[in-house]
Amino acid sequence: MSGELDPVIHAPNRLQMCCMLAAVDTIDFATVREALDVSESVLSKHVKTLEEAGYVKVRKAASEGRQRTWLSLSKPGREALKGHLAALKAMMAGVPEA
Repeated sequence: MSGELDPVIHAPNRLQMCCMLAAVDTIDFATVREALDVSESVLSKHVKTLEEAGYVKVRKAASEGRQRTWLSLSKPGREALKGHLAALKAMMAGVPEA
């Protein structure tokens, strides 16, 4: 864990997604889309960016007669998120409270 801001995670939707995924083993695409209030195409682009970085694992499976996409945070993704959050906390340490 380096404690540096990670440009892959830093985008607000990707940061939210990584935080959601860190709290669970796996979550379906539709739930993430609804929570972030974004379109399927916007979420797909964010998922692809995180997947290409090795931070998110994508699994497709049939469920209730239709194809569903499941997302999970990989071990490198968890480590990158921890480092990113540590960097944010360090930055916030110097900010006086309101």
